Amino acid sequence: MDVEVGSNLYRNTDGMIEIEGVPQIQVALKPVTGSLLVNFALFNADGKVTAKLNDSTLMVNEKRAYEVNKTPKSLLLTHLASGTVILQMSVKAPDVVAFTKGEFHTIKGHVLQVSSEEWKIDKLRASGTTQDLKGGSVVLG
Repeated sequence: MDVEVGSNLYRNTDGMIEIEGVPQIQVALKPVTGSLLVNFALFNADGKVTAKLNDSTLMVNEKRAYEVNKTPKSLLLTHLASGTVILQMSVKAPDVVAFTKGEFHTIKGHVLQVSSEEWKIDKLRASGTTQDLKGGSVVLG
């Protein structure tokens, strides 16, 4: 599967997105329906899990602070109090998933920001790149 993160295209991935060395997001498409399935761990600045998605369903939701809206082809995770988009993903084409917007802490306490133009973690950023990962994971940071 191909995964877009911002304006960066990662071809032939295994669906895993590692952020600062930790597998934090896993995307998959249901074989028959093509529905988007997302596994995701959300950390606070101290590295504690505050929310967790399992197959696009909110399994952990500390203080009921988060809301997930999903369709078979898209997922939107937001922080209710601030309205911040934590994670926005959609199926862009058969076997192509786009991570188009998001802002959340890595396990190391840094903030990952994804926009349509780029992804960035502190001073590290990438925009407009294409990589063939030959079945490997997307690595950010």
